[in-house]
Amino acid sequence: MASDCVRLAVAQVNTKVGGVEENLQSMIVRIEEAKRQGANLIVFPEMTLAGYPPEDLLFRESFIRRMQIAAEAIEPYSDEAMIVFGYAEAKAQLANVAAVVAGGRRVATLVKNRLPNYGVFDEYRYFAPGDRTEVIAFGPFSLGVSICEDMWYPDGPYLVQARSGANLLINISASPYARGKGETRERMLRTRAEDTGSFLVWSNLVGAQDELVFDGRSLVVAPDGSVLARAAAFAEELLCVELYAGASVHRRWLDPRSRGHHSAIPVPSIITVPFLSPPSPRARWSEASIAEMPGVIDQLYQALVLGIRDYVRKTGFSDVVIGISGGIDSAVTAALACEALTADHVRGVFMPSSITSTESRHDACGLAENLGITLLDVPISEPMTAYLTLLQPHFGTRPADLTEENLQARIRGVLLMALSNKLGWLVLTTGNKSEMATGYSTLYGDMAGGFAVLKDVLKMEVFQLAEWINRDQTIIPANILSKPPSAELRPDQRDEDSLPPYAILDQILRGYIEDDLSPNEMVALGMPEPWVALTVKLVDHNEYKRRQAPVGIRVTPRAFGRDRRMPISGTFS
Repeated sequence: MASDCVRLAVAQVNTKVGGVEENLQSMIVRIEEAKRQGANLIVFPEMTLAGYPPEDLLFRESFIRRMQIAAEAIEPYSDEAMIVFGYAEAKAQLANVAAVVAGGRRVATLVKNRLPNYGVFDEYRYFAPGDRTEVIAFGPFSLGVSICEDMWYPDGPYLVQARSGANLLINISASPYARGKGETRERMLRTRAEDTGSFLVWSNLVGAQDELVFDGRSLVVAPDGSVLARAAAFAEELLCVELYAGASVHRRWLDPRSRGHHSAIPVPSIITVPFLSPPSPRARWSEASIAEMPGVIDQLYQALVLGIRDYVRKTGFSDVVIGISGGIDSAVTAALACEALTADHVRGVFMPSSITSTESRHDACGLAENLGITLLDVPISEPMTAYLTLLQPHFGTRPADLTEENLQARIRGVLLMALSNKLGWLVLTTGNKSEMATGYSTLYGDMAGGFAVLKDVLKMEVFQLAEWINRDQTIIPANILSKPPSAELRPDQRDEDSLPPYAILDQILRGYIEDDLSPNEMVALGMPEPWVALTVKLVDHNEYKRRQAPVGIRVTPRAFGRDRRMPISGTFS
């Protein structure tokens, strides 16, 4: 291998929070494979040993000790390659660190400087920020290592490293997926490389942890801002690329006299590490892989599939059960589950009432047949009659209303949970974000379950997902896509009897929930005032329901739960 070349392997891995030993073994497998390929620099993501986010596990001394033991166990594997990886380390204070090991020993420990404390992030709860950095001289390159958020700020530690001679910037990251974030993130990384005139290596986690999905898409960028290599989205990969030093590139931010972008971090010390020249690779290094950027709906589909697969696997389940109504939400949920787990591990339950149409039965059966899943038929007319008989002395002559509608939904929820308890199936709920936002859902009814797949997916996006699922063949019957959405809890019911048309509703919900626009601001943008007023009222009133909803997959920049924390009894809108 040429003396001006570093053979880099970016290990994009799927970790498990708390699974320190499991994560360690996963790392060792990738290290050995990378070394067999001839790599002499191997980079893992942020918090590789801990999984991300470890949350209050970080308060347990036993967890911190186990990570420290695991970190020390990696050192012997650095005999032929420098290894960069992340975990939490306790010295004077607990810190989010990037460890650098080479030649069988720890050569540097970089502490995360910028701690995110917004949205889904709560790092100031656990970590103390770093206040200094280092540059590592390694053969033809000087390395500047930073952690996730450190790269997002124009005056982050990477800038100090570059001004001190670093020409290979490494950022280890745990950056979760959200709609549009991948493209924004890549533009930022390319800008950082171009502005500093440095190679940039960005290693990201992949996989799902509770509601978060990490999309991978690790990146290697040239000093001119061009992409040299990109790992796959939503899949593990060992991304390999050769980097050659010596290119003369304008570094426009590196003059300390330049305006702006001044950092309070002091000038770093320089650590020199003997260059580890690996043996000739057993497999020839070809052109670096540049995975395509999937389209918006393809990304959403892959994120949901990965979210289901990892949540089921990491919580110890093997099979799921879904209430199949003949509607689009349950159809899309079932199709996603089959892609994530295979049809053998998905069960559907059709629970008709006296109101359920023959059309719905036909659509539910057609969906089950197309997916190849077992569909149980469990009618609810008899239990519904029994409940009404039991309650009649107390209801008296009061007319039927929302009570009877909710009772049907709650009977169905009880049946699904009974099947879950008896047979060990995880219940996937089918409600979408438009319904969760407006309270068009029933507590302890259609909201009952263990995992809410579409919790952060608006209704119009559900239709787009259905069309994507049907792109090559008809999986979801055409009638499900064309019929007006209905909860089918009373005769001739339509969702738009109670809600604005979904195309308008979803526009208002994005404005109010994701963009924090006021009602007046949304009206000024052309949204119909009566629908704005109704939607805002429904969103504000139904916070109590969302607090009791099962955890679900986050796919937008502002999901219910960690991202958006509103008072239940508040009055401001």
